Amino acid sequence: MEKQVCYFSDSPVASLAAALAQPFKARAITRGKSPRNLARDPVVWLADLERDAKDLSSLARRHPRLRIVYLLKPGARLPEKNRRAFAYLPPEPMPALLTHTLAGAFENLALSERVADTEAELQRSHREIDELNRIGIALSAEKDVQTLLNLILRASRQITSSDAGALYLVEEVSETEKRLRFKLTQNDSIEVGFTEFTMPIDRRSIAGYVADTGEVLQLADAYELPPGAPYQINRRFDEETGYRSRSMLTIPMKNQKGDILGVLQLLNCKRNFQVKLTSAAVVEREVIPYTPRQQELATSLASQAAVAYENTVLYENIQTLFEGFVKAAVTAIEQRDPTTSGHSFRVSKLTCGLADVVDKLDSGPFAELGFTRDQMKEIRYAALLHDFGKVGVREEVLVKAKKLYPGQLQIIRERFDYIRKALEADHLRRKLELIQRGQSREALEELDYEYRKRLEEVDDYMQFLLQVNEPTVLPAGNFERLLEIAKRTYVDARGVERTFVTPEEIRFLSIPKGSLDPEERIQIESHVIHTFNFLAQIPWTKEIKAIPMIARAHHEKLDGSGYPYKLREPQIPPQTKMMTISDMFDALSASDRPYKKAVPIERALEILAYDVKKGALDPLLFQLFLDAKIYQLTARGTSR
Repeated sequence: MEKQVCYFSDSPVASLAAALAQPFKARAITRGKSPRNLARDPVVWLADLERDAKDLSSLARRHPRLRIVYLLKPGARLPEKNRRAFAYLPPEPMPALLTHTLAGAFENLALSERVADTEAELQRSHREIDELNRIGIALSAEKDVQTLLNLILRASRQITSSDAGALYLVEEVSETEKRLRFKLTQNDSIEVGFTEFTMPIDRRSIAGYVADTGEVLQLADAYELPPGAPYQINRRFDEETGYRSRSMLTIPMKNQKGDILGVLQLLNCKRNFQVKLTSAAVVEREVIPYTPRQQELATSLASQAAVAYENTVLYENIQTLFEGFVKAAVTAIEQRDPTTSGHSFRVSKLTCGLADVVDKLDSGPFAELGFTRDQMKEIRYAALLHDFGKVGVREEVLVKAKKLYPGQLQIIRERFDYIRKALEADHLRRKLELIQRGQSREALEELDYEYRKRLEEVDDYMQFLLQVNEPTVLPAGNFERLLEIAKRTYVDARGVERTFVTPEEIRFLSIPKGSLDPEERIQIESHVIHTFNFLAQIPWTKEIKAIPMIARAHHEKLDGSGYPYKLREPQIPPQTKMMTISDMFDALSASDRPYKKAVPIERALEILAYDVKKGALDPLLFQLFLDAKIYQLTARGTSR
């Protein structure tokens, strides 16, 4: 561009025009007119401070590429503030001084332009770094692999103004073989049919070449490959769709160890990202080669993407591992108590189903509750593991089906068998004595009758003991008969007199309701404490850290009648209230238990409704349980 020196044609400085040495070009301007191209070319204006300062002030504000050199008469005062002036000279400066001053003005212009360019570049770099940071944060936050891959490709295309792109992942086929899987494609200009496929990692394809060598490959035109290139481009897509693949940037996705996890391929860098490439003419006009800066940005982003992808896969693997642990834990619980098989899974399904309904509410007390994806996961795990504490309960108590333990009942059976044998032996001995004394037939028949009556009495006692051993509500009169049996005695083989039933056996058989005595019930109820203590030891992430607190209250009731902590309504989390309803429903209806029979669904719901009426269960949650038919989620025939 020309370096112009301008002055007013009627200015006293006109005589200096001849003194302006090259490479400066002098131009006389008629007063009141502005020179053309002032914004494009660097200009220095020679001016008279007294006459021209006002005329040039507004012009200088509009044109940053203008510098003013004022000629100042001897004795004139310099203005205190005049930012538009580059220098002041005497009215008749020496040519060398004038030329040197003008050269300095042009150097000042050039320096200011370089500073402006540097500042613009710095601002652009800041914007790009901010964008990379924003993308990096988004990549790190995403935990779903497919969503992450879409985000990686979309962000890479945006930051490089690419019309299309594809993403390949390296996957292990065996310990010695790896392949590239074509995982994802995007195109802003045309609809793309997509089918995953795998390809070898070799140098015959562009993606394979980059995955094999780890090099970045930048092509100004994909149809014009470098001479001797081992790779080729498959034009079938272009031929089938009419699309034109031109500029291409293919980058390896390397993690921090330098391992290649995939390949990012960007296509058709556009001058304007919003333009769609609808024809060959548009491609010719809009598509340009990728710049070195775009390559740097894409490479940086590809590295971030590789790390984010690796972390996400690791996260999914950890999730899979944890899921396996949870299922194994639940299986371990249910193997200790086979009669509750599937209970934890069903409670989880019911609770999550009810939580889904609550999450969609837009009115009422739970309208503001809502559950995030992590909170739904929290509810699910809490429901699955709510009974894990049963591993801390003695198995004989856990599976106790009758009031007496099987071993205790067997001892009673054997004892009564001995009593029968003892009665028989005593009867035979007495009968033999009568025969030896020559007693009458009537006496012998009376002895036989007495023996049968005593035997029937013993058998009746045994049947009664079997009856009261069942875990039902014990009528009051049966306590008296138990005490009556407890007073009956027999003589054992050592000649020691013993009772038909021991005091401990009487204590168990006297249980008024169910199969557990107070001590055993405390043991069973302690499973909630064991559950909490176990879950509290796990270093849960902050998103699901409430699992122990949700699980520990699943046997609490709103009126304080639950166990083990006797919590009341304000102290019980809403997630636990949902679980309590689900747990009770499944315990009532799912299957027979050793201590009770399963009841029909309608009857189970009636029992829950009774607890709602008592104030033990949340009425609104129970109504949602009914209205949404949550109870049908675990009906027979549905999957676990």
